[in-house]
Amino acid sequence: MDTATDNSAGQSGEPAGDRCAAPSGAVRPASLSPSRAADFMRCPLLYRFRVIDKLPEKPSPAATRGTVVHAVLERLFDAPAAERTAPRARGLVPGEWEKLLAGRPELAELFRREDGSHDEEQLATWLGDAERLVERWFELEDPTRLEPAERELFVETVIEGAGEAGLKLRGIVDRVDVTPSGDVRIVDYKTGKAPAPQYRGDALFQMMFYALVVWRLRGRVPRRLQLVYLGSGDVLTYDPAEAELLAVERKLRGLWEAISLATETGDWRPRPTKLCGWCDHKALCPEFGGTPPPYPLPVPAQRVESAPGPAAPGEAGQGRMEPV
Repeated sequence: MDTATDNSAGQSGEPAGDRCAAPSGAVRPASLSPSRAADFMRCPLLYRFRVIDKLPEKPSPAATRGTVVHAVLERLFDAPAAERTAPRARGLVPGEWEKLLAGRPELAELFRREDGSHDEEQLATWLGDAERLVERWFELEDPTRLEPAERELFVETVIEGAGEAGLKLRGIVDRVDVTPSGDVRIVDYKTGKAPAPQYRGDALFQMMFYALVVWRLRGRVPRRLQLVYLGSGDVLTYDPAEAELLAVERKLRGLWEAISLATETGDWRPRPTKLCGWCDHKALCPEFGGTPPPYPLPVPAQRVESAPGPAAPGEAGQGRMEPV
């Protein structure tokens, strides 16, 4: 699923269940998804706000558009191959928006003027942008020649030996293609633009996470990981190796240890970056003069230790990412 659309826990298309209730009514981390793992690596305090405090975040037009586009690309495969055309896909956009709006009526606020009236022109422009993203997909892939094995596939596995209960990994994969010989391709749609090569680590981390889970579930390393960037019309592929997935597993163990330690000690430190300007929680961040809400979980441990953060995936150095 498009991590760019992943605004907050429970609003992202990520599966519910990254948290479990504590006696106080607060929540403790119970599992790890790609987006929540990325949150912690980006800023531990952001992770706390989203997973433990469950602070609300405002929906954005870009994130909501991504949700609609993903729904269209999933639903299109319900039609026979010959009917999977660009006009048909564009025609699905308004209906998928209405379905989303019915479930989340607060999204109507995205298209209101300052006086509270509905802005039909802004909505029409937004829907047009979504239709153009859907149409661009047909320049990158031919859905009449694809028969996905899975769409919007929920995956979950437990890595033993990471804490008493193990580490539960979970997520939702946009598309899984399987060849007659059994080779697996994991496909993820991105509604933004492809990042420059030096900034592809976040997207690759998400895909390696999925590859690890699918490997553990099916016993076979996915043959290819494919990122489809509808915003720029790029397709990037990566062929993972077993050694790399083992390295990712080790990094996730280390990440979970760091999360568990922060949960027990209440030590969630902000990590300022250029992305702070987009954060909904700046007013509560010490880096900007704010004060976080009181920590809602009991803190039995009084010590505070720093745990090494996980390095970028791919350190095993076997795979490669290439433009198509």
